[in-house]
Amino acid sequence: MSEVAFDSLVDSKPVAIEVNGTTVCVTRVGDEVFAIADTCTHSEASLSEGEVTGTKIECWLHGAEFDLRTGQALTPPATEALKSFNVKRDGNKVIIS
Repeated sequence: MSEVAFDSLVDSKPVAIEVNGTTVCVTRVGDEVFAIADTCTHSEASLSEGEVTGTKIECWLHGAEFDLRTGQALTPPATEALKSFNVKRDGNKVIIS
């Protein structure tokens, strides 16, 4: 489990956070926060360096897109989903587990 302050997250700007030894890509979209595995299932690139549009994140290396809500791979070359993590918001505190 890991905690981050909601107001420290910039809208549509992903960040990498360590959760129990795993690097997780955490992204704020409006009032929601999503957490998925940070490593692209196609190229092993860091998704926290990717671009967010709505609730999709695009891998900067080969352009594969993933759904931030579910981790589902949306476009080739990725075909495997990412692990998604539970996110709970309590005021300004965001808990990822």
